[in-house]
Amino acid sequence: MAEYQAQNKAKLISDVRRRFEAEYVTDKSDKYDPRDVERLQQDDNWVESYLCWRHNVVDETLKMLDESFQWRKEMSVNDLTEASIPRWLLEIGGIYLHGYDKEGNKLFWIRVKYHIKDHKTILDKKKLIAFWLERYAKRENGKPVTVMFDLSETGINSIDMDFVRFIINCFKVYYPKYLSKMVIFDMPWIMNAAFKIVKSWLGPEAVSLLKFTSKNDVQDYVSVEYLPLHMGGTDPFKYSYPPLVDDDFQTPLCENGPIASEDEASSKEDIESDGKETLETISNEEQTALLKKVNITEPTSKAEENEKVDSKMKAFKKPLSVFKGPLLHISPAEELYFGSTESEEKKALIVLTNVTKNIVAFKVRTTAPEKYRVKPSNSSCDPGASVDIVVSPHGGLTVSAQDRFLIMAAEMEQSSGTGPAELTQFWKEVPRNKVMEHRLRCHIVESTKPTTLTLKDHAFNMSDKTSEDLYLQLNRLLESNRKLEDQVQRCIWFQQWLLSLTVLSLAFVISFFCLLYS
Repeated sequence: MAEYQAQNKAKLISDVRRRFEAEYVTDKSDKYDPRDVERLQQDDNWVESYLCWRHNVVDETLKMLDESFQWRKEMSVNDLTEASIPRWLLEIGGIYLHGYDKEGNKLFWIRVKYHIKDHKTILDKKKLIAFWLERYAKRENGKPVTVMFDLSETGINSIDMDFVRFIINCFKVYYPKYLSKMVIFDMPWIMNAAFKIVKSWLGPEAVSLLKFTSKNDVQDYVSVEYLPLHMGGTDPFKYSYPPLVDDDFQTPLCENGPIASEDEASSKEDIESDGKETLETISNEEQTALLKKVNITEPTSKAEENEKVDSKMKAFKKPLSVFKGPLLHISPAEELYFGSTESEEKKALIVLTNVTKNIVAFKVRTTAPEKYRVKPSNSSCDPGASVDIVVSPHGGLTVSAQDRFLIMAAEMEQSSGTGPAELTQFWKEVPRNKVMEHRLRCHIVESTKPTTLTLKDHAFNMSDKTSEDLYLQLNRLLESNRKLEDQVQRCIWFQQWLLSLTVLSLAFVISFFCLLYS
């Protein structure tokens, strides 16, 4: 059955290419960008995305390709760059990519309050949408996005149905299969009629992708860590430009260890300081795993190895959380804890444990590759063994809570080599659906060291503030901020209601007098 489906798919792709070349390109080649026509002949996934969106009906797919390709040429999509967009549009922060939903799809934010209907700037705004979508599509071939339509604090001046229709068409025609869902947040009642029109544009199938939410239920789709404060979340992200907001994962500095000139000087320091990390203690099971660990640095004696493991265990303070994936168990499960700038514990440790019967290749990527040194960032782990990955800020750069790490892992065949060249080739060939991915976010632990002699002398009278205490305090602060925001929002709505009532009353009085004296 699977073989038949694959053959049928290949036949459909071939038919689309042949007919598009014969019926559309031959006589009207100037209608399209040659780069798009060439890509159509080479990229099976791209053809398949159009076919799937048109339910494998070739005639409908060809019409869609014609419309899409003409639009791509008119908008010069292949040539759109950061320099193509007016700087003020990038600075305002109305449209950008940031964060992930609960299904792991990228969030495409559209902050409607920053959009004012203006025919003079509409083309630039459309180009900004196309710029972000094309940038994303080239990096994440076929992986969908979740559109976050943030309508909070939106007034009537922001209603622009032409712009909304363009966004709908982007996902309906120009970037098929890229829409996971469209989350509409905090829609004012005045826009109800407008979104009835939007539903008619989407069509019956895509309407199910619209999710109307408020602060009470938006967390059904996006977890609090990626929601801003006004949505009831805890994401500290603040938009700024330059540079472009871009948290796509990239390879960190010093793949497979530090730069050669730093290697000898820092290796000793790294091994010694690993045992001094302010991390949490490991459970009995993890202690056993650590004792069985494979040492991936230069060989040492058994006594030295045991001493290093013991020093690590003494440094841990409570059980680490563990993410149990199909290929690797990853500890910690969610957050990498780094010390603050004032403290000395600036490094973090990731422990990977292979739970399969084969060698597992892994690599680590980060949203801030220029900031971090990761050792090792591209290697392999033997069956049943564990590997330590040391993550440290590079060159005195500051750790940010917005930074993320991605651990990618895939099972290798027994006959495969594990050298740098073999691993590079392996990652080029491994199918995407065979790769396990897990994301970690960064957490900065503030220094609790006394700053004066008096504090030091009386330190025994003070209770140590753990990261949980700080986290609880932060949550209380965020909760009070949310309550304040709710009160302000209620006042704004009341003022708007009062204004509407006043306008209606005036209209009634004027109408009454007009009738009276007519």
